[in-house]
Amino acid sequence: MANVTVVDEQTIEIHVTMDDAVMMIREASQHLDEYAFEVVTMYEKMPEFQYTYFCFYAYDTPKLFEKMLGDTDPKQYLSFSLDAPDAFFYSLYGGLAGLYERAKQRLASA
Repeated sequence: MANVTVVDEQTIEIHVTMDDAVMMIREASQHLDEYAFEVVTMYEKMPEFQYTYFCFYAYDTPKLFEKMLGDTDPKQYLSFSLDAPDAFFYSLYGGLAGLYERAKQRLASA
C-alpha cells in the first residue's frame, strides 16, 4: 500500500512503488464494472502525458488511486505530491492495456 506522509494539516506526500500499480490493476480486474470508466480513460489519456505525468484527478479517475491510499483521503488536504518511479506508471499502463477491451465492452453495455 502507498506510503502517505502528513507534512502538515494542509499537505501530504504520497510515495508509491511498482507494487502499488500491480495492486491497482488487481483491484480493477476484480471489480471491472466499478472501474471500467477509469481503465478506459487512463489507458487512452496516459500517452498524452508521456505515461509518467498523469494526474488521476484531471479526468475524474481517482478511485483506483485513492483505493491504494487506505484511509487517507487526499481531497481533505489543500495539496499533495506524488513520488512515483517511472516503473509505477509503466506497469499501471501495461495492466490497463490488458483490461482495456473488456472495460470498453462493459461501458458500452452499461
